Amino acid sequence: MRSSEKALTIGKLADEKKAKEVLMLDLADLTDIAYFFVLASGTSERHVRTVAEGVQTGMKEKGMLPLSAEGYDEGRWIILDYGDVVFHTFLESLRELYDLESLWIEAPRYRTDEENKILEVEHAKGEA
Repeated sequence: MRSSEKALTIGKLADEKKAKEVLMLDLADLTDIAYFFVLASGTSERHVRTVAEGVQTGMKEKGMLPLSAEGYDEGRWIILDYGDVVFHTFLESLRELYDLESLWIEAPRYRTDEENKILEVEHAKGEA
């Protein structure tokens, strides 16, 4: 599976668990860490865990296991590392605090619409 397809799949799986503000950051031209970060928010620690478990289960059904998983014990910020795609799901307040979107301000950003079509989102670099 290509990195972009993997990121889209992870985003859809997070959406299925009612994650908030699912966003895909294309980091391919910016870093060697990963090609994509997929970011999502949860409304409670339980919700954050549910979203992460939904992604992990859905990806396992597709034959993909994370290289590592961090944060399940606290349930405040969970990271699932799929190598070329890293999934982050946080409590809404922690997402605002750590603001990965601003850290990767140059990254093209994508969301999906109701029909799971990828839509590019204008990013902050061009905003005043």
